[in-house]
Amino acid sequence: MVNWSWTSALIGAATATATAALISAKPKDPTFHLVSINITSFKLSLPLVDAEVVLTVHVTNPNAVPIQYPSTVMSIFYAGSLLGTAKVSAGSQPPKSCQILHLPARLSSMELAHHAVQVMADVGRREMVLDATVDIEGVARVAWWGHRFKVHVESHVTVDPVFFDVIDQENKSDLELFVA
Repeated sequence: MVNWSWTSALIGAATATATAALISAKPKDPTFHLVSINITSFKLSLPLVDAEVVLTVHVTNPNAVPIQYPSTVMSIFYAGSLLGTAKVSAGSQPPKSCQILHLPARLSSMELAHHAVQVMADVGRREMVLDATVDIEGVARVAWWGHRFKVHVESHVTVDPVFFDVIDQENKSDLELFVA
């Protein structure tokens, strides 16, 4: 005969319910917000000078699971041309948390020179539009189970080209979760 216990039954039911809730919880897209752009140095790139900057980005993980991701590169565009890249270092983020990332970037003055007329008009208006894209792949852990994910982020940012103040921005992220 099998010994049956209400305690074991309740613990088993609670565990099954918690596991089902974690697995069935719909993942939410993370959010990204560019806080600031700071010029750190200028590098001579004859006949022009490239700018090294640090992008300060506020990232929110609204999900109930922590994530881990390897390093990747963000592409920064001006007028449809690649202006520079920013390095996103490997890292992790706890569940339901916010984090500030500092992304070093290098912006090519040669690309800006190709758009000199438009750059001068932007400086006169004190508004320059930059676009950026990045794909971040990683693993979200639920107990012993690791789920791969990919987040594609597109940013449309208006900055003051004189002081590099962020004037306006629109950020879109699309999360893709791989179950298999």
